[in-house]
Amino acid sequence: MKVSEIMTPDFEMIDSTSSLTEAAQKMKSFNIGFLPVQEGNKLIGLITDRDIVVRAVAEGQDPNATPVKDIISSELVFCHEDDSVEDVARLMEENQVRRLIVTDYSGTPVGIVSLGDIAAKTGDERLAGEVLQRVSKPAAPVR
Repeated sequence: MKVSEIMTPDFEMIDSTSSLTEAAQKMKSFNIGFLPVQEGNKLIGLITDRDIVVRAVAEGQDPNATPVKDIISSELVFCHEDDSVEDVARLMEENQVRRLIVTDYSGTPVGIVSLGDIAAKTGDERLAGEVLQRVSKPAAPVR
């Protein structure tokens, strides 16, 4: 099965100059915790709800004045729309991520695939469980 068969093709993005408050509001509005970040037509990173809390709010940054680009994760992990679900699962494991941006071969984002998509849309509970177990390795708290 190809990832294009299970990905979410309608997804939201946010501009790099938008504030963290705007990003949080968009996440709340769409009930999501992850947004690809664009600068013009170029994908430059991603931001998660956890990024907002840990990299900005916990550091005392003003979410109304801080642009998304100041705290994004710029190391993008993505897959291609014709990759197999098994290859995508392996990529998630290797990179310890639960979501991937899906692109066409020109690098244009065409969807998002999540661990939940693998679990719910493939019917392969074993694969989803294995990926979840390997991606969910807890980090030791820093004390």
